[in-house]
Amino acid sequence: MADYRGMNLLLPEGDPEFRPYFEAAGQGRLALRRCTACGLLRYPPGWACPWCSGLESVWTSVSGRGTVYSYEIVTQAIQPGFRDWVPYPIALVELDEQHGVPTTDEALRLIANLVTPDFQPESEGRVAIGRRVRAVFQPLEGGLALPQFTLSEEPARGQVWSFPG
Repeated sequence: MADYRGMNLLLPEGDPEFRPYFEAAGQGRLALRRCTACGLLRYPPGWACPWCSGLESVWTSVSGRGTVYSYEIVTQAIQPGFRDWVPYPIALVELDEQHGVPTTDEALRLIANLVTPDFQPESEGRVAIGRRVRAVFQPLEGGLALPQFTLSEEPARGQVWSFPG
């Protein structure tokens, strides 16, 4: 069990579904399952490939670079550990490895906190669709880490858009 902002992250020792994800993050790597039948990556890990229903997969390291596909600004924390963060951004990130694949509507996307390099919430004014991000790994107990994303200095992809404020 690991603690994140006062919440328990329960990962049984023998959990083959999520433990490898958090263990790889503990080593500074973003790892996802790649289907051995069709070759597509997937998240969440799951047992079957959502694209071809294949049951065999291997854990594969990816770059952790991507683009903000969408985002939300949380203004009311449901979990007590986030009360001191509001307002804070959560981003839906489309990873570079499968940009627009298998279709433009069904690409490889992860949802995570959008944080500064020191794991504080990114300011609302800097968040925008199209901004480039990279994975960062917040250390947890037991050699695990929580993958999150931070803005990178790479040029934006496509038109940059943010919620009117």
